[in-house]
Amino acid sequence: MSSTDTALPAEHPAIGFFERYLTVWVALCIVGGVLLGQMFAPFFQAIGRMEVAQVNLPVGVLIWVMIVPMLLRIDFAAMTQVKSQWRGIGVTLFVNWFVKPFSMALLGWIFIRHVFAPWLQADQVDSYIAGLILLAAAPCTAMVFVWSQLCKGDPYFTLSQVALNDSIMIVAFAPLVALLLGLSAITVPWNTLIISVGLYIVIPVIVAQLLRRHLLAKGEAHFSRAVARFGPYSIGALLATLVLLFAFQGQAIVKEPLVIAMLAVPILIQVFFNSGLAYLLNRRLGVAHSVAGPSSLIGASNFFELAVATAISLFGFHSGAALATVVGVLIEVPVMLFVVGIVNRSQGWYEAKHRINA
Repeated sequence: MSSTDTALPAEHPAIGFFERYLTVWVALCIVGGVLLGQMFAPFFQAIGRMEVAQVNLPVGVLIWVMIVPMLLRIDFAAMTQVKSQWRGIGVTLFVNWFVKPFSMALLGWIFIRHVFAPWLQADQVDSYIAGLILLAAAPCTAMVFVWSQLCKGDPYFTLSQVALNDSIMIVAFAPLVALLLGLSAITVPWNTLIISVGLYIVIPVIVAQLLRRHLLAKGEAHFSRAVARFGPYSIGALLATLVLLFAFQGQAIVKEPLVIAMLAVPILIQVFFNSGLAYLLNRRLGVAHSVAGPSSLIGASNFFELAVATAISLFGFHSGAALATVVGVLIEVPVMLFVVGIVNRSQGWYEAKHRINA
């Protein structure tokens, strides 16, 4: 089976119904979660107490249902194709691992600790910044395939880049987050961070690859149908997690609704800055537009499922960190669709340089 078929089955639409309206569902989860949290407070408090080693069991199950179907798409054998697109790969790795996490930490310091500080709860400022760092430290895994297809990206590049990012994330996510939390003067809960990486990266990757091998043994068609069938469960688990999260966050949101808007500012800036930087660097290096498009989109989007899970594990349901990662979910789809539109409309400008040089 080709990597192209695995990553982006031609018979499926570029973006599904749930994915297209993800922002709407998230908004409904916010409203529903807040209302349910006010009406059934004892019930949600009981769910919050169901923990083992600081990991909430109901949320842990939902996170696995959320992440594993997405990781099924990853073919780590695709990393053998890295050599053919080394410039695009290099740009994306540079933006993902050396620019985005640090630029987000800087933006969090500027906006959350200073510009918006008078309007935020003082005891949650560090937590908000931690959530933003968690969001930026995890490169996007699943939705990248959608963004790549929408901008006519090279599927082999997309697949190899995602596989490489996931491999790096297994060993680099915890140290990078710890470094940035330390630079932000936030105490690093090492035990919980390591547990989170194991539960939400290492084990899901192993489980997904074993399941992938089992499904592929039954044929390409069976694998494609299984991936399509698991997709709605992933989105459903995400939405259920958000309902729980906002049921706990409801009181704070009702009191301070502008918090979401203030948290969105650094996220929006980093999306446009990092996507633009990756796009321009690829153009400068003479990379094909079919590679530059997904490169810039991978460099801007986030693995928000992992960020939400880790924020809850590290800081709890009630934390500003958990809320900050959810704001990333809220704005991810419309903002990334806007960036896709820019990439598509600028193709003529992007390729004009190559025509002149030729």
